[in-house]
Parts: sequence; structure tokens; C-alpha cells
Amino acid sequence: MKISAKPFVYSFHFLWISLLSSSVIAQNSPIITGQDPDRRVITTAVPFLNFAPDSRHSAMGDVGAATSPDAFSAHWNVGKLAFVENDMAFSLSYSPWLGRLVNDMFVSYLTGYKKIDEVSAWGIDLRYFNMGDIQLTDGRGNQLGEFTPRDIAIGGSYSRQLSENLGIGISARFIHSNLSGNLSSVGGSESRPGVSVGTDVGLYYSKEVFPADKTGVWSWGATITNIGPKITYNSAEDLDFIPTNLRLGTAYRVNFNEKNSLTFALDFNKLMVPSPPIWARNEDGSLQIDENGNLIPQAGRDPNRALLSGMFGSFSDAPGGFREELQEVMISYGMEYIFDEVFALRAGYFFENPNKGGRRYFTMGLGYVYKEKLGFDFSYLVPQVQNHPLAETLRFSLTYNIPRL
Repeated sequence: MKISAKPFVYSFHFLWISLLSSSVIAQNSPIITGQDPDRRVITTAVPFLNFAPDSRHSAMGDVGAATSPDAFSAHWNVGKLAFVENDMAFSLSYSPWLGRLVNDMFVSYLTGYKKIDEVSAWGIDLRYFNMGDIQLTDGRGNQLGEFTPRDIAIGGSYSRQLSENLGIGISARFIHSNLSGNLSSVGGSESRPGVSVGTDVGLYYSKEVFPADKTGVWSWGATITNIGPKITYNSAEDLDFIPTNLRLGTAYRVNFNEKNSLTFALDFNKLMVPSPPIWARNEDGSLQIDENGNLIPQAGRDPNRALLSGMFGSFSDAPGGFREELQEVMISYGMEYIFDEVFALRAGYFFENPNKGGRRYFTMGLGYVYKEKLGFDFSYLVPQVQNHPLAETLRFSLTYNIPRL
């Protein structure tokens, strides 16, 4: 791994820590994902691609691999999209991000789908992450002007039923990340927006457990999202992985009668990007380098690897071995009660190992559908850690359904 300053990216992260710092936050400096950067966190570029975009699934602890299909299936598991019941739908979500700390950062998500025939559907989606107005600085703290960093991703999806119970889907998206505005260089290094592409592949299976009385529906899902080349903001030598993610999940819906149902869902997530190694150090504490100027790993593997090597090697490259690999798995659990397909109550829990970022929070929310067409959903996040940057995160979603004729 070449030693490179990455002056602007580091300045941007330092700026955010400074921007959010206070007597409380200084004890646990947050980063945009809400993780504790003092832990062995796996970091990537454009992390907004993995933010839960909608209120329904975020109210259920960020589960979504195997829940019932809806307009947001393109994000959670594109394999579900072919099983949607309506002919067409459009949804818009909005969430103030780090709302307790700043007042102008937000995430929005626009998505829609259209059934092609009885067994297939296509969809589109647009993600937008606005990081608010900030004062750019160089590595020495000199002011370089104000700018609004923002990330955008736009994509399309196609999903098809392979059988009555099994579906498969694929998505592709264009990713544009602008952290520096019109600045041509920062600290002597050229700065420019980062550009990449990503692909998702998803499988979804759903089957009635007791078909005679239709009292239960079991489903499972598996998806790999954001498979794509690394992204850079300055030179070809400074490349960062995008957040390729493996999600496995299952769900079980109990239909008590025609009007009452309860769903239990469980997801497991793991980033398919290299784990941070432990770098070898000299006796004076400085990092060791070889004759080519590369840092030397003391434990783990060099993260400067190609896409496929980084993806598949992510299951065996943690410095702490298999135990640390297990710590990198995030767990989501959620429940959803639905009355008469009109009113919904939801709750959930998200867990991330303390050594890998320490995000642990409860979620809750509700939903309401008016005349089978207009749906409104709301969710609320309650971290277990006091003064957490994600505390009181709200999400609002609005959906318009067009039933089949």
C-alpha cells in the first residue's frame, strides 16, 4: 500500500469531526455512518448507499432481505420486485441525518416500479445525500471556501419470477460523489468528484407454510449489493472500495385471521471489503515501510487489493482471525403487525459489535394506507448509547400505489 496523504479526504473527515465536536461528542467522535471511529471500523467511500432509505424497514431494525415486497425492494433485495402486488407504485423518503448535531444534512430516496407482466417487473431509484454547507480547509487549516458536499446514485432494476415461489433480480446504478466542488487542487493534489458504478444481485423465496388455511408464510432472501470498481477523489493511486455488502435474511408471517397478521424478520449483513490490518511499527512508534514505500502489515492483509480479491478475501483477512470475522457481521431483527392491510405497527433492533463500530439501537414506527393507494410511514431510532450521533433519527416515507385493473 503506497503511503499517500489523501489531503482532501482526510481534511473532509477532520472537518466533520471538528464541526460536530463538543464537550459531549469529543468523548466519542462520530463519523457520518454513526460508528465509533476509535474502533476497528471497516470504512468505505459513499457509505450512504447502505443507509436504510425507507421508514418501513428502518422501523424494523433495518431488516429487508426477506420481508414482503414493496416499492423499496430495489434497495433491500431486488429479487422481491417481481412479486409486488400492484401494477405500479412510486415512493419518496426523507430523513434528516445526524439531526441532533447539524440542521442541514439529509438523505432522500425516490423509487418506483412497473409490472411488465405477471412474472416480471422493472424499477428505478434515485438516492441523494446532502451533507450540508461546510467550510473547506486544507491540511493546514487554511480556508478554501464554502461548499455543499453531496452524493448521488441513480439506477434501474429488473426482477423475474423463476417459479411460483422463487424470484431473482439485478440492479445497476451510476454513482457520483462530489466532496470538493470546483476546487482544482487541495494541498498540491488534484481533487475531483468520485465516479463509480454498482450492481446488485438478489434472490427471494416465499412459500405458504400451511397452504390449507393460509396461516403462515415463510420467506428467505440473499443479496449482494454495490458490486463495483473502487472510487477515487484525486489520483489513480488513491482508490477506495464502495460498500459492497452481503445480506442474508428470513421472515415468517403469521396470519391470525383475515384482518390481523404479525411478521418476524431477521437479517445478517457483512461488508465484502477488506478488513483494516494492524500495521507494523518501529520502536519509536512510526509505521514501518518496505523498500518500495509500502506499509507492512503486522497482522491481516494489505487492503490495497483488486475488486474480486477484496470481496472474496474479506471473509478471511481480519487480523483477529475467524473471531474477528464474526464480529464484522451486523444483526437486524424486526417485527411488523398489520391490521386490515391499513394500519401497521413496527419495532426492531440493530446490533453491531463494539469492536467494529458499536452501533446498537432500537427502532419503532407506524404506517397507514388510505384507500389502498396512498401510504404514509414513519420511523424513529433510539440508540443504546447516550448522546449518540444517530439519536432521534427520523424517516418519513410516502407511497402511491396503482392497483392492477
